[in-house]
Amino acid sequence: MRELLISLMLVLAAQSAQEPSSPSSASTLDYAFFRDRVQPIFLAKRPGHARCIVCHDHGSPRLEELSPGATNWNEGQSRKNFDAWQRVVVPGDPQASRLLMHPLAAEAGGDPFHAGGKHWKSQSDSEWQTLAAWVRTGVPWSATQAAPSVTLDFDFYRTSVEPIFVKARQPNEGIGNACFTCHTVLATRMRLQPLPPGATSWTEAQSRSNFDVVSRLVVPGDPDKSSLLLHPLATEAGGDPAHTGGKFWASKENPEWRILATWVGGQTAASPKQ
Repeated sequence: MRELLISLMLVLAAQSAQEPSSPSSASTLDYAFFRDRVQPIFLAKRPGHARCIVCHDHGSPRLEELSPGATNWNEGQSRKNFDAWQRVVVPGDPQASRLLMHPLAAEAGGDPFHAGGKHWKSQSDSEWQTLAAWVRTGVPWSATQAAPSVTLDFDFYRTSVEPIFVKARQPNEGIGNACFTCHTVLATRMRLQPLPPGATSWTEAQSRSNFDVVSRLVVPGDPDKSSLLLHPLATEAGGDPAHTGGKFWASKENPEWRILATWVGGQTAASPKQ
């Protein structure tokens, strides 16, 4: 399991520069806060570990290389850093943001692995709190949208959508692992509840928590603008450029894609199947 998670994190690092940023993150996160309070964290010395910049001035997300003799970034470099690092946060939601969860100790709720080590033992750490404050300067995408004309149905979600997340996948389907394998342990926008030991489905309370999370990844009434449907869809079929878990659906005719599309379109458990 650890080897799998390490491989996933390496793939995630390689692809993060290609992934689209969270909707509206560029227009809502506070740039001055990032420049003045977040960037110094990347330069801080860390006992037993390298400073963030040592890895990230040539890795992803990318930090601009400091100019010779400089101890901080200039304005142009800071703007580039801001553009890169806003991609690994979810505005308004620190606990769904990779920037905060990768270096956080697993026992404090963080991701299982971070190549640079674990910097924060708890979410009370002053650096973690600073990053959380920056993430909260961003307006959640859902809060910027008009009230949807379509209501997402919980019962249809639980009986038809959630089983897709636990389906065992073949090697030709992405990286060959069920969605929950990554999405219950990694800090992503689709952070699902951990499955109870030995369980193959979630309790109703857990499903309601998952429903709240997954609902933020769709535009009710418009499957073609919903990241839940576009991330695992082949690029040539209209999907996003990258999905860490791979591409499951070669086209929008895939039965799983159609199930998700009907849910986004307003399908209910009581209404006839579309």
